[in-house]
Amino acid sequence: MSPPIIRMRVPNACDICKQRKVKCDGNLPCGYCKKRQGSLTCHFSPARRRPRRSRLLSPEESSTAQSSVPSSARLEASPDLPSAPIPSAQPPRALDDFTHRSDISAEEEADVPREARLLCDARGKLIFIGDCAPLSLFQTVRQIVTSRVDPNAFTPQASRVSMLENASSNPLLSANSQEPHVDFASVERLVSTFISVTSGIVDIFENARLTQDMLAWASEKRNLKDATSAVNYLVLAIGSQSIDEQSSADYFQYAKTLALSYLGGDLGIETVQAFALATLYMLRACQINGAYLFFGIAARAAYSIGLHRTEVNSRFGSDMHKQRDHLWKSLRVLDLFLSISMGRPPSMSDVDCTVPYRTLDDSGQEKYDLLNASVQILSITEEIVLRVYSRRKISLQLTEGISRELRDWSSRWLPRLKRNIAEPLPDGADVIGACQVMSSYYYAVMLVARPFLMYELCKRLPDATATVDAPSSSSDNSGRARLANACIDAASLMAELVLDLVERRLLDGRMPLIVSWLFASSLVLGVGLLGGFGRILEKYAHMSITALEHFAKDDAHAKQYSLIAESLLSSALKYLQRRDVDERLRITESSSQLFGLIPKERISQAESASSDTGRMAPLDHQRTNPPPTELTRELLTSPFHDIDPALLSLGSSFDSAFLGRDQQDQTDHVFGALNLFPLLDGNGHIDLAHYL
Repeated sequence: MSPPIIRMRVPNACDICKQRKVKCDGNLPCGYCKKRQGSLTCHFSPARRRPRRSRLLSPEESSTAQSSVPSSARLEASPDLPSAPIPSAQPPRALDDFTHRSDISAEEEADVPREARLLCDARGKLIFIGDCAPLSLFQTVRQIVTSRVDPNAFTPQASRVSMLENASSNPLLSANSQEPHVDFASVERLVSTFISVTSGIVDIFENARLTQDMLAWASEKRNLKDATSAVNYLVLAIGSQSIDEQSSADYFQYAKTLALSYLGGDLGIETVQAFALATLYMLRACQINGAYLFFGIAARAAYSIGLHRTEVNSRFGSDMHKQRDHLWKSLRVLDLFLSISMGRPPSMSDVDCTVPYRTLDDSGQEKYDLLNASVQILSITEEIVLRVYSRRKISLQLTEGISRELRDWSSRWLPRLKRNIAEPLPDGADVIGACQVMSSYYYAVMLVARPFLMYELCKRLPDATATVDAPSSSSDNSGRARLANACIDAASLMAELVLDLVERRLLDGRMPLIVSWLFASSLVLGVGLLGGFGRILEKYAHMSITALEHFAKDDAHAKQYSLIAESLLSSALKYLQRRDVDERLRITESSSQLFGLIPKERISQAESASSDTGRMAPLDHQRTNPPPTELTRELLTSPFHDIDPALLSLGSSFDSAFLGRDQQDQTDHVFGALNLFPLLDGNGHIDLAHYL
């Protein structure tokens, strides 16, 4: 008789096992962390005891009890008390978790560990990229495509150039360096270019007087080394960045030296302007980390002089009041773009801000202001990041609340922005600004609907052990499928908008905001085509690639993004062609016996050859390169071999109606709060082989 099995009860599990809800053996490191190569992250937090339910105290007793407890202990114990009031300074995300807990009580939430994504910069340093960034979307798409469609989808050629930052080729200049020459005849053109490329992002000058002020400054003897000269040189540097790169670099290096030399002295509005423009220059030069650092100086300087308080700004007169308010809103646009595009926390906040983001006219209608429209849509995008990507879950109820805000913004701004693009002014600055604002709006829609698109993609694409079937897209009208289609529609509209302006020659070659959002749209379009959302998406994918190639002439990031988009599109088209051929083979097998088109013995020989080949070849090789059986050769040499295989397909309604309904019902049943990143459970390791 065998001795009874004694089960050991572990008093406390490690943090990783708690989060993943797996059994822990209590060792340090535990067996689960050893197995997943996470020995360094295995950590045991002290066990927490739940407080007992005590009787209700009278007001006198409760006040006495609270007075005997230190304030720090009361703060630590307050989250466990259900009757404790929520303080007004609590972040909106915590308020959202508390108020919506009853609405999503039917959905079972699970904690997902935060996994960092690291990519290499131009010097080989690992840089953090957050989950909402377009580069993070690329990593997820690359992992899905290489594991389920084509292992060679993204070759090293598509990742040879750094996607994060280019190495600076300009040496630092000393403080006593020679002042760069300014061509008086080119000042007006450079200022006009500056106003155009910064429209919709920053508005820190009185544009009507900027040209005259710059001409007056250029005509004087420019031996003054002050903050105002630094700002003027930065205006010229940004204006000449796509015209004369060497002169632009000289202007920037000299202006940076001046701005840093006055950083320890008196702070003023010129200091904030200088470092805000330095941030914009670095973004246009594909120096993202440098822009991130320069903006930190601008943000701290803005708080130091009180730009976030409109009542403080009003003390400087009406003109200066407007300029200071616009400077704060420009900083918020830059901050939110840096935060969202890189997935990093913002440097500024609206918690203590009183600057209004809406300006009303005498009749109570909102004035047309591109800066207001830009900061409003980016604020909504920030809320999407906080409510969705910080919680790592999304539900249909949460999506409805966000979509109301997007619909409200669209009803107020989208008709006027489209009208401005259709009827441009002679200088074209408003058209570029409207394009940048609309691109941010389209990216906000893609960001909130992107998890549902990835969910649908994983559901439609076969895994490594499944056969290639046609995706069931025509009959799927669920809420998740509609949101996935909304993500694709936003990407299509953005690609069409940007390419239209490119063909009209209205867009500069260095537009970091448009390039970043356009890269995300190209990935969405490639994923949509791969997931069977319509062959028309091939047209829009080509549009996005053409637009990226236009920016690639001056922007190194755009060049890299276009290569990635082309690789994804090529893989999607090959996969669809292979799927259509396989589907046609199955149809031919069932219909060839009607009139004896293919002899029966030849079919049996083809099937036996296919089975023998399948036993010898690996599964991934079969799926990517099907063996050239007799039946395949018979089909490819038929009179229909030169016809597009998509025309020979019977569609996907048959498969969805008879084959995939059980799977759809099961996923509908278990789908409550969607895990945005189910592919990162492999201990958070990202394949950096293409970048190291």
